[in-house]
Amino acid sequence: MEEEIKLPEVNYSDDDIKTLDWQEHIRRRPGMYIGKLGDGTSADDGIYVLLKEVLDNSIDEYMMGFGKTIEVSINEGVVRVRDHGRGVPLGKVKDVSSKMNTGAKYDSKAFKKSVGLNGVGIKAVNALSSFFLIQSFREGQTTSVEYDKAIVTKEEKIHPTDQENGTLIEFVPDNTIFLNYNFRDNYVESLLKNYVFLNTGLTIVYNGKKFHSKNGLVDLLNENMTSEPLYPIIHLKDEDIEVVITHTDQYGEEYYSFVNGQHTTQGGTHQSAFRESLSRVIKEYYTKNFDYADIRNGIVAAISIKVEEPVFESQTKTKLGSRDMGPNGPSVQKFIGDFLKKELDNYLHKHTDISEILLKKILDSEKERKAIAGVTKLARERAKKANLHNKKLRDCRIHYSDTKGDNLDETSIFITEGDSASGSITKSRNPNLQAVFSLRGKPLNSFGLTKKIVYENEEFNLLQAALNIEDGLDGLRYNKIIIATDADTDGMHIRLLLLTFFLQFFPDLVKKNHVYILQTPLFRVRNKKETIYCYSEEERLAAISKLGANPEITRFKGLGEISPDEFRHFIGKDIRLDPVTMKKEDLVNNMLNFYMGKNTPERQEFIIDNLVIEEE
Repeated sequence: MEEEIKLPEVNYSDDDIKTLDWQEHIRRRPGMYIGKLGDGTSADDGIYVLLKEVLDNSIDEYMMGFGKTIEVSINEGVVRVRDHGRGVPLGKVKDVSSKMNTGAKYDSKAFKKSVGLNGVGIKAVNALSSFFLIQSFREGQTTSVEYDKAIVTKEEKIHPTDQENGTLIEFVPDNTIFLNYNFRDNYVESLLKNYVFLNTGLTIVYNGKKFHSKNGLVDLLNENMTSEPLYPIIHLKDEDIEVVITHTDQYGEEYYSFVNGQHTTQGGTHQSAFRESLSRVIKEYYTKNFDYADIRNGIVAAISIKVEEPVFESQTKTKLGSRDMGPNGPSVQKFIGDFLKKELDNYLHKHTDISEILLKKILDSEKERKAIAGVTKLARERAKKANLHNKKLRDCRIHYSDTKGDNLDETSIFITEGDSASGSITKSRNPNLQAVFSLRGKPLNSFGLTKKIVYENEEFNLLQAALNIEDGLDGLRYNKIIIATDADTDGMHIRLLLLTFFLQFFPDLVKKNHVYILQTPLFRVRNKKETIYCYSEEERLAAISKLGANPEITRFKGLGEISPDEFRHFIGKDIRLDPVTMKKEDLVNNMLNFYMGKNTPERQEFIIDNLVIEEE
């Protein structure tokens, strides 16, 4: 007889059923409320979501017609937001900041097209902050409540005030949840600029610096474009919709989409409807059977719509899920389609000079696409076969394009030089979330070349296939593309060649904050008790001072010299990444032409003028 297998006894009783307080639930599961945590090095890190949740309430007040100025400051870790709206009703100041599902946004008459969601936002900020203050000023009276991790520490009675109506919120993100965090001005300012672009007439003052917009989304496009527009920006507007459209000579498509003032960085039903409707209207205007990809190639556009009771796909509201404009409204697709059919078609008929420029752009895109049609099919087949036995790519198990699963934002691919570096990272990585792509030598300088080279060059073709970006970023397999090269002249050169490739053919990868540079230590300083890895000369000197007399000092010359056991320190939770960012001043073609073009004498003069000689 077979021996009976006895499973371990597992108790399941009343004691196993627990009900968490709301603040404890948020602190245990912060990702459900604010997405990823992060340390402030990425634009979508949690500390910026906390700021946004507070600002959203002030923006809602402005949209209702109250308070034209919002003051924001961040000093020594304390975030302060003061609006001049109506102020929270004084008897409800404690409730709106500490009782879940309490707010004014359930009633669509009060907040018909609001940004926030049902009073959850500032409770999450409260629970995830080591200090939180809310104070309301209303009709000559005020009251306030202070918290520590959502536990009340001080509560004022209502008393007179001479301050203007409005609400003040101060908070300090809890550094036990947001480890080693730091607010970066460029990310904060980008967030604030979007608010003023979407709310013409609003002024936001950040640490004394004023942000204001007169031209709405036109200003937004001018702020973000890094290539010259081929024609003046088309600006179309109605009560619940605003769009701006132009084309540049860059590859790909670039969109900025918003719902009720919320930047939907992952798009959604409105962005999909906009892309399709815009293509169809332009195709019908020219009465030619253009491919949609040719119509949209090089487009830079933005859309903002106002939806009643919007449904987003997560609490962080980065992707719209609503299919209708409201409970009794038309579908999002029909609303946007009808608007563009009327307004964009009329615009193109009235401005024939612009329609002629647009036509030339479409024809040029069509010509280039057909010219590379022969090589793309062969290249796709070659990349597909190579991926089956691809020694260049050590893939991970979870991908950014997956529709389900945790930690999708943490999926990354390291682009390395040579087998020794890729071998060390491969042995050290998290195989679930981290992939490795190994380059063979220096990539080609792709500046000035057409996209045909992406398919003809084996390195670029396999890299494009690994990232899955041939048809845009919708299928991007890794959230972070990390360039991991040695900190020497050859490594810097490879880094520049890769950045040239991305900026030339896939600029949206950089603009959407997907490209990073891996920082690796230059020195290891250790004694018998402690090891310190140093990323700069300053850190090396500090380590020597800390460890005392005669520590052992090792200078790492390349990634291949770092053992897999050591590499685990540098690509794990303490990974140091420098995001590759672009500003409107960084006109891509001009910048690449100077640094990667054939103007050798100009570059030589630049190097001489900026040469720094280090003293021994």
